[in-house]
Amino acid sequence: MDEVGSMKRLSAILSCVSLLAGCVQGPDYVKPQVEVPAAYRFAGGAIQPDAETARQAWWNGFGDPHLDELVAEALAQNRDLRIATARVDEFAAILAGIRSQGLPQVGYGISGNRARASEEKIPSFAKPLSSTFSTVLTASWEIDLWGRIRRETEAARANLLASEEARRGVTLTLIASVVASYITLLDLDEQLRVSEATLAGRKQSVELFEKRLKGGWISEFEMTQARADYESVASQQPPIRQAIATQEHALSVLLGRNPGAIARSNNLEALRSPLVPAGLPSELLTRRPDILQAEEQLIASNALIGAARALFFPRISLTGLFGFASGSLGSLFAGPAHTWSFTGDVAGPIYTGGGITAAVNQAEARREQQFANYELIIQNAFRDAEDSLADLRHSAELRDIAERRVATLSRSVDLATARYENGYSDYLDVLDAERGLFGAQLQLASTRGDYDRALVNLYRALGGDWASEPPPALPAAGRTGQ
Repeated sequence: MDEVGSMKRLSAILSCVSLLAGCVQGPDYVKPQVEVPAAYRFAGGAIQPDAETARQAWWNGFGDPHLDELVAEALAQNRDLRIATARVDEFAAILAGIRSQGLPQVGYGISGNRARASEEKIPSFAKPLSSTFSTVLTASWEIDLWGRIRRETEAARANLLASEEARRGVTLTLIASVVASYITLLDLDEQLRVSEATLAGRKQSVELFEKRLKGGWISEFEMTQARADYESVASQQPPIRQAIATQEHALSVLLGRNPGAIARSNNLEALRSPLVPAGLPSELLTRRPDILQAEEQLIASNALIGAARALFFPRISLTGLFGFASGSLGSLFAGPAHTWSFTGDVAGPIYTGGGITAAVNQAEARREQQFANYELIIQNAFRDAEDSLADLRHSAELRDIAERRVATLSRSVDLATARYENGYSDYLDVLDAERGLFGAQLQLASTRGDYDRALVNLYRALGGDWASEPPPALPAAGRTGQ
């Protein structure tokens, strides 16, 4: 009857505990209301992609298979992304560890001992040899009466989600960096091609002038001008080649390779431009990883306020033991050999010199910091998007102007050459026109690259692939206050 009564009392205690377990300390999380602009300032030129484009990743819109392969390789091999992924695994393990604190802890123990006592020290009727055997099953459970473990679990879950958003942010930046680096390589390739074609033309002019100088048709001054112009164009190539090598090495590291050459197409102009979508700024709140990460950090700091407040209240733990003990192994599991015990402990603070209050104040201050940081990140996100849209519009205008300028200067070179050949002007007019055309062609290659890089920056600013639905965040099931 004593054992039955004890079990009834234990059941009654657990029932009372379950009724009180809803006393969770601290504020439940409420999503902050943040003022956002109604529309993008420079989004007037945006269009909605068609269904075919929506089935592709946004960088597929450039139509370059080499680029697609490089992005896939970077996602598989990049070291920064691997570090971010491992960090997610770390926070998942931390969450599992904290969650386990709220569950019963069960263990076991087995022991055996055999000893011989001195016959000179014990009575003659006692046995000099003795044996003891025992086996026990132990259990302990800290009752989360005030929600400390639940709040810490909530914070750990939010930190896990924040680490996942940080990994998405690394992925986003990685893809943007690979595409931008590849476009820069094509930009430099185009500049090198223009330089080589111009140098080949200058070489022909030098050879022609050497023949004319020998025939007495031109002066040595004109000859030196032609040679100087040839060397001027030639001097443009080493810096471009150096820039290409440096860019290849940087892209190799992004791909997880050792520095080396990068396979690519040869024509920047051949790249197609991905379509830019229409959309409202509020979409940033559901897709940008840095905003989602900041919100999860805010959730974690909010939950830790409750964990700190719970320190004011007593901690209740239950421990139990059930096992067998006997002097011989053969009778270890006999009925009389069983043993059990049940203990309940209550421990709480009386005076801490303000330590717990300070911990609560620290948690509240961290929550305010995270809230301000959340608002700041949202504001910077909208600024980033506006800057990218403005950059896209103005780089398109500059590219169109550069194309018209090249066409005009090409015609100017033709006219200047014709006037020189017919004796209406000297060769300096031809050199001036050719120099202007060479500079304009280099600028056109650069502005085309700038436009494509502006597309990449817009992708990064919008927080994800604009040609498809944004990737969903991890589920927040079980979060207090949600």
